[in-house]
Amino acid sequence: MRASLEVADIFRAAGPSYRVTHAGHLSLDQLKVMSAIETCRTAIMGGHVEACTDCGHWRIAYNSCRNRHCPRCQGAAARTWLAEREADLLPVGYFHVVFTLPAEVADIALQNKAAVYGLLFQAASETMTTIAADPKHLGVRIGITAVLHTWGSAMTHHPHIHMIVPGGGLSPDGSRWISSRPAFLLPVRVLGKLFRRLFLTRLMGLYDAGRLGFHGSLAHLADRRTFLRHLAPVRKKRWVVYAKPPFAGPETVLAYLSRYTHRVAISNSRLLRLDQTGVTFRYKDYRRGGVDRQQVMTLSPDEFIRRFLLHILPKGFHRIRHYGLLAGATRKAQLDHVRRLLGVAPPATTDVQPEPPDARPPCPCCGGHMVVIETFERWCRPRAPPHSGTSTGTITP
Repeated sequence: MRASLEVADIFRAAGPSYRVTHAGHLSLDQLKVMSAIETCRTAIMGGHVEACTDCGHWRIAYNSCRNRHCPRCQGAAARTWLAEREADLLPVGYFHVVFTLPAEVADIALQNKAAVYGLLFQAASETMTTIAADPKHLGVRIGITAVLHTWGSAMTHHPHIHMIVPGGGLSPDGSRWISSRPAFLLPVRVLGKLFRRLFLTRLMGLYDAGRLGFHGSLAHLADRRTFLRHLAPVRKKRWVVYAKPPFAGPETVLAYLSRYTHRVAISNSRLLRLDQTGVTFRYKDYRRGGVDRQQVMTLSPDEFIRRFLLHILPKGFHRIRHYGLLAGATRKAQLDHVRRLLGVAPPATTDVQPEPPDARPPCPCCGGHMVVIETFERWCRPRAPPHSGTSTGTITP
């Protein structure tokens, strides 16, 4: 079901003027994302004509852009990813851990996305695996699924890593599964201190290697002494690592992942209206509690687009990564070994792949089955279906 207002509608209305106003200040990646969102599921993308096998009703369905920053395209991508990850779930409790960068470092990250976001993944994952392997804590090798988010609820720049971690891990010799306490994984203050040290040490390494660039309001940080003074307060500040209560079970983990893995800066469902006053949407004010947490904000279309474009990731940058027991080609063998230790059967597999369900919506007139009767390429128009006294054409945007 199409939302009454979508990010694409805002980009189509205000995007052309935004490009003119900010000509020379938009990256190629940002321009490509704007174009993809604006043309998603329009005639420019091509598509196909569907007809009902019962009543003859026909409609046109246009292709999606499949861009990972397009809110409308992420639902199918998330469902596919979740189906692939379902076999990774273990019959243990799962914890949700969040690593957040302080504002002083987040400003640097915005101008050096690939380098600093990559460092955020590296420091956060190494922090978790190091503390978990310490015999004073768990003394195990854990598994981690990590997801990068770069936004707050109001679409401001707020880079942080969400981690989903099984409650336990393999002993050093791999002979036992050692479970964490039911409501406690690792001490967050210890995690925060190590995370701060690892991140800042390696950030200085990036600086000394000339891999960080500074321009605009941060141009003064190109001077090393100024850069050190900028980081001095951050070295004394407590870095926030937040551990949420454990999930109720594997099914809850999947439901949670479906909302987080492929989320973009804002979902279409949060948009309320686009009018003379600007773009109005819902957001959460985490400084408030209870029903007051849900708030409404209105931004000018230019400011809405500017905030959205803050969260465009560099081409080829992976925002979902796996570590420890869940890393790489050894994941399946490691998980099979854990299941044997836990005394549970592996997920059922079959050599015969079931036919995929028909994703096409049923006929809006009679509920009948819709079949594709014609396809057409980008920038082309479909031929009109044969006239039928009972059929009426509709266009599905």
